[in-house]
Amino acid sequence: MRIVVAEDLYLLRDGMVRLIEAYGHQVVATATTGPETLEALLTWRPDVAVVDVRMPPAQSDEGLRAALAARREVPGLPVLILSQYVEQLYARELLADGTGGVGYFLKESVFDADQFIDALERVAHGGTAMDPAVIAKLLSSAPSDRRLERLTEREHSVLGLMAEGLSNQAISKRLFLSESAISKYTTSLFGKLGISDDDSNNRRVLAVLTYLNRP
Repeated sequence: MRIVVAEDLYLLRDGMVRLIEAYGHQVVATATTGPETLEALLTWRPDVAVVDVRMPPAQSDEGLRAALAARREVPGLPVLILSQYVEQLYARELLADGTGGVGYFLKESVFDADQFIDALERVAHGGTAMDPAVIAKLLSSAPSDRRLERLTEREHSVLGLMAEGLSNQAISKRLFLSESAISKYTTSLFGKLGISDDDSNNRRVLAVLTYLNRP
């Protein structure tokens, strides 16, 4: 895979580059600021990018903004966001378009090499990769019983494809069903998973995270 690494801390950036290359992938560019990140993403259009949320010049959310801007220019551009802490707003904003090819990990998780590389590969292939701590935070308001057992076989199929990052249109083509039928299945599975329609939660995100957190 061709990978861009955007991280302003030298030791972490260098460590990720060495780790990625040790697994046989290529780091085509690195960036240390928000503007550099956006330029690298649009120039190289990598198979996947690793981007720190907080970067110079303001050390706020320049990295995330650069990633979102790049995805607007190149829809579906795979990005794995790194953060020091769980920020629900950042996770929801990153995943809100439902197109897949996104991930949100805590920096401490980078030290689990296999988990980190697995997340990169999943995102590169259009999937969703979430840090367990982020999953727990986002699902904190959802019921904790055996929700997935309530789904029909067809609803399981729809949810599985949703977890791969596919849109309703793409799911309809994969399952040879109409988009209206897929819409009905998604509405039904949202209800069975106990995921309400309100301003604080993105239903599609929570449904996918429920699937990814299954036993």
